[in-house]
Amino acid sequence: MSKRRALTPTAIVLVLLVIGYLLFWPVAIEPRAWNAPRDQGFVGAYATNAGLQQIETVAVPDSLGPEDIALDADGRPVFGLVSGDIVRQEHSGEFTVLTTTGGRPLGLEFDHQGSLWIADAYQGLMRWTESDGLELLVTQVDGRAVRYADDVDVAADGTVYFSDASSRFAADTYGTYQASLLDIMEHAGNGRLLAYVPETGQTYTVLGGLHFANGVAVSHDERWVLVAETGSYRILRVGIGTDNNGQVETLFENLPGFPDNINDAPDGKFWVGLVSPRSAALDALSNYPFARKIVQRLPAFMRPQAQRYSHLIAIDSNGNVLQSLQDPNGGFAHVTGAAEGGGRLYISSLHEPAFAILEP
Repeated sequence: MSKRRALTPTAIVLVLLVIGYLLFWPVAIEPRAWNAPRDQGFVGAYATNAGLQQIETVAVPDSLGPEDIALDADGRPVFGLVSGDIVRQEHSGEFTVLTTTGGRPLGLEFDHQGSLWIADAYQGLMRWTESDGLELLVTQVDGRAVRYADDVDVAADGTVYFSDASSRFAADTYGTYQASLLDIMEHAGNGRLLAYVPETGQTYTVLGGLHFANGVAVSHDERWVLVAETGSYRILRVGIGTDNNGQVETLFENLPGFPDNINDAPDGKFWVGLVSPRSAALDALSNYPFARKIVQRLPAFMRPQAQRYSHLIAIDSNGNVLQSLQDPNGGFAHVTGAAEGGGRLYISSLHEPAFAILEP
């Protein structure tokens, strides 16, 4: 009969050190318990399909991560890159660098005067015009620094609505991707929907307590602001009309992925990127904050990460899914959203070194 081999004193010490590390080593997050809704997967309106397998990709110059795309008055796509450059593709196919923010430009939106509004994750809310160049306009709201400006849209009255994804995990400290993972793992409601009024310079908080506030879009009737709450797999709408001001409703919940940007389209719908399918492990840990701390102490490759999958949905402001376009192979992965114009969809991505074009 074989004998069990006893652990050596050195092995025992190593085991105890590993256990102690997993239980007690300091981490950046202080997780909160919550009950993640049961993931229904890719069913119903979200049924698996190959709608994004026929795209054309266009390499971006000298960088990657065209996270949002805005079309200018001439229908030319404009996007920001990891390098900090904001780039326009001309009708000739050549690229022009409009400006460099010195940070990480994420959300972009043109107003009716042609000014380009920029949610720069490192800098704050910025504006660029041909005549005046680049201006940094908002770095704090209600006495709190804007630590992760994410997406932006402009209402007809000129009010600029933008998201501060996380007031705890600064994008310029951790990087945009790692900061998002930390905030989603913590799930403490660190995000805000903010507003800036250019005429007066006034800033204010529209809604706080959001779990990684992300995509922002003003509804076509100007009565609501849609905001993606990435960490809770849902899209909210917040009243900004005279009769519904401050009213908060859940427009979509229990999405099959993490919602990112929200971009309006000419025909009244909105495009939403689902940057990754949901993580079964993250959902299983939702009500166990101490276990999430242990997971956070594991090597990065063992923690939940975004998966390569392509998914873009079209919605309306009444809670209906109008289209769901996918590529389960993730050929153009980590889709953040799309801008529609001239019969084309210009599709953005968090990590790809290109943007994509889908034509009907």
